[in-house]
Amino acid sequence: MTTAISIKDLSKIYENGFQALSDVNLDIEKGEILALLGPNGAGKTTLIGSICGIVQTSTGSISVMGYDHAKDYRKARSHIGLVPQELTTDAFETVFSTVSFSRGLFGKPKNPAYIEQILKDLSLFDKKDTQIRKLSGGMKRRVMIAKAISHEPDILFLDEPSAGVDVELRKSMWRQIRKLRENGTTIILTTHYIEEAEEMADRIGIINHGNLMLVEDKKSLMKKLGNKELVLELYKPIKSIPEGLSEYELVLSDKGDEIKYVYDPSKKENGIADLLDHLKENGIKCRDLSTKQSSLEDIFVNLVGAAA
Repeated sequence: MTTAISIKDLSKIYENGFQALSDVNLDIEKGEILALLGPNGAGKTTLIGSICGIVQTSTGSISVMGYDHAKDYRKARSHIGLVPQELTTDAFETVFSTVSFSRGLFGKPKNPAYIEQILKDLSLFDKKDTQIRKLSGGMKRRVMIAKAISHEPDILFLDEPSAGVDVELRKSMWRQIRKLRENGTTIILTTHYIEEAEEMADRIGIINHGNLMLVEDKKSLMKKLGNKELVLELYKPIKSIPEGLSEYELVLSDKGDEIKYVYDPSKKENGIADLLDHLKENGIKCRDLSTKQSSLEDIFVNLVGAAA
């Protein structure tokens, strides 16, 4: 595959001594969707700002579509579209004019038909003559996306694209972002909505305290780090877990009518058969059982919590 962005040993230390990024190394492939997850202040926005040329880095190098970010800034930046976290649009401009103006900033020739198609794809066409100030927050977010892709970039950064957007609009935006990827656009998004990353991303990157903890294919990450939970519904409630079952680290529900057991599904010897035998030996009978796969949110919380 073709590498869209290559980051080597990237660090950012501010004048007050705060280290926002620490030796970040990352290759992003053309046509993929990469989701960057991390708590507030983890370094997500600083990393995006560094790649887009908004933040001046301390050390390291960045290559965008083969162009050195420092030596060929204009060429590198021309391949990038950015949807920032903050809504920054000219309140009194119309939707059509502000998107057209953004295209012109990158030296692209006028193309009203292309702008109209973008607005149609983003369900903004009926608002094309409306002033930005009269739009809802969700519509303004869509305008920001339209502005970012107006110059036909190969790479699109979305910094918290669903912030302030209701569930229906959020899912609609997911569909539109997938369509961009299908057309070959590389997409990097930061998000606080774990389900957004789980739904859309090909790979997941987790960043905390300026360190890129891991970057991995979403499916393999969930397979590797995602445990399963066995829930046993009991015939009769019990007051406590018998000492003879302490090795299983079982969790008893508040009502005493359910037992939860966490296990690694990748291991053949997961202990379930022995657990059921031991429950029977201790006079505990099960009415029903069910399993639950760990979500990406569970994995994220565990990883960030372990590194805190």
